[in-house]
This record gives sequence, structure tokens and C-alpha cells, in this order.
Amino acid sequence: MKVPGPDHPITITPSKERVRVTFNGKVVADSKRALVLQEATYKPVFYIPREDAQMGMFSKTTNSTHCPYKGDASYYTIKVDTREAENAIWSYETPFPAMKEIEGHLAFYPNRVDKIEATPK
Repeated sequence: MKVPGPDHPITITPSKERVRVTFNGKVVADSKRALVLQEATYKPVFYIPREDAQMGMFSKTTNSTHCPYKGDASYYTIKVDTREAENAIWSYETPFPAMKEIEGHLAFYPNRVDKIEATPK
């Protein structure tokens, strides 16, 4: 386990925007409580509380990855009608202590959903 620091900064802040994710014409997540995770020089990522997502449209896959800063990520496939996006969502279900804020949140790959839209609250 690595701890974020000056050599690899990670910040988690509440989003100032409403975040909506659409897939196959349906809103699959809509939150005014999203978090923004900014890691080193990567693009910021929205993490949406599970309560603000349509969990019935997602199915957990066997895919997993490991981040030395965040922990082990689980993945989900989105299915809306006949269209699927495999491993389009990831979640750190038991993140390392320094990243505890993202527990219970989901992140979406922008290239696997139709749109991730952030608008003023």
C-alpha cells in the first residue's frame, strides 16, 4: 500500500456540479453528491454514490485490478435493453484507509457510456 504524497498527489473533493451518466438513452446515474478524485496528472474522475445509480442495470463481473494507492477495484457491466458495456464501471469496495471517502461510490469510463454530464447544481 502506498500513501499519496508530493510525488503522487491524490485529492478527493465534493463536486460542485450535478453529475449525470447516460447509457443507451437512459440515465443510469444522477447525483448532486458526487466526489471528484484528482490523481497526479490524470484527468479528474467523478465518483458517484451507489444510492444515486441504477444498480439494477449493473452486474458485477469477475474483472478486478489493483491500485497501490486505492486498493482493489471491482467492475460492473451496464445493460440497458439489448445494449451492454462490459466493465464500464469500477468501484473500490474496500479502499485503502487514505481513500476511504470513495467507498460505496462508482466511477464510469467515459468511452463506455454515452455521456457523463456535469452541470451546475
